[in-house]
Amino acid sequence: MSPLLRRTPRKKPTERTVTLIGKPDCHLCEDAEAVIKEICGELGTPWEKKDITQDEELHRVYWEQIPVVLIDGEQHDFWRVDPKRLRAALGG
Repeated sequence: MSPLLRRTPRKKPTERTVTLIGKPDCHLCEDAEAVIKEICGELGTPWEKKDITQDEELHRVYWEQIPVVLIDGEQHDFWRVDPKRLRAALGG
């Protein structure tokens, strides 16, 4: 079967990782964190927070987009986090 047509097993929400990239004193980052805490808490999905002021590479890549949400290292959202879209992306 062609690799393009082969289905890969879908990960469970508990097998995913959500990363919030933001900075201190950012109201959009605080809003995003609240959504992530709620959805990840409901689904049992681990999540982490990274600060662009502490990482030059993250700052260079994301400073105009924060907050940025990654799922398993791939960009999912930025600026505003839609709870329904996040839940669907995590398989919940």
